[in-house]
Amino acid sequence: MSEFADDLRLAHELADTADSIALTRFVAPDLAVSLKLDNTVVSDADQSTEQAIRLALSAARPRDAVHGEELADTGSGSRQWIIDPIDATANYVRGVPVWATLIALMVDGIVRVGLVSAPALGRRWWATEDAGAWMGKSLLTSTQLHVSSVDKLGDAFISYSGLSEWTGSGREQQFIGLLRDCDRTRAFGDFFSYMLVAQGAVDIATEPKLALHDMAALDVIVREAGGCFTNLDGVDGPFGPGAIATNARLHPAVVARLH
Repeated sequence: MSEFADDLRLAHELADTADSIALTRFVAPDLAVSLKLDNTVVSDADQSTEQAIRLALSAARPRDAVHGEELADTGSGSRQWIIDPIDATANYVRGVPVWATLIALMVDGIVRVGLVSAPALGRRWWATEDAGAWMGKSLLTSTQLHVSSVDKLGDAFISYSGLSEWTGSGREQQFIGLLRDCDRTRAFGDFFSYMLVAQGAVDIATEPKLALHDMAALDVIVREAGGCFTNLDGVDGPFGPGAIATNARLHPAVVARLH
């Protein structure tokens, strides 16, 4: 049993709380939506979901630090929970069911536990260090995840969020070249691209601009499924700039194309 098994169980409990709030507000006619300073959208559901997760953590893990998308960091020390209350808020506010709550635990600078809960899709993905990556509705009903075995870019399936994000990144032409090198391209976007890599349904996922809360949970799930998760320069971890997730076999080629 993983030394982080109790933390994983807690992550599922936190996700249960998050699901109940976010699903209730999904497509609600009175959903309050505004723009943040970075021109991204935020809803009252983002804020109330993160507040509820933080309240639960303060009771269950009072000594742990917390970093979230919507509220200020709290606490300090080697253990830090990282929360994205609603990843893909732009989908959420338009009534698109592809959104999720991301919950991760980082210990000594390495993500050890990650959980992605997409209640409108009826599924979750999770992983703990050295215990594999899994998909299902609960700990008791799950299937282990494995990345694909594709080893040539010409046979690869790549997913991304949008071309506009690459404009001004300094790597726009490199990215377009990578798309041309691959066999199949789709913009599933956000967390979903990376979970499809972990499932083996997609071989490559990449974005040029992401924050720690966008990436932390995805990192350990992809790694435990047998893949690689790095920044655009090939450095391990969810610390940017941007992210590349692959089935590992394709990683050197993708990093080289985007360099």
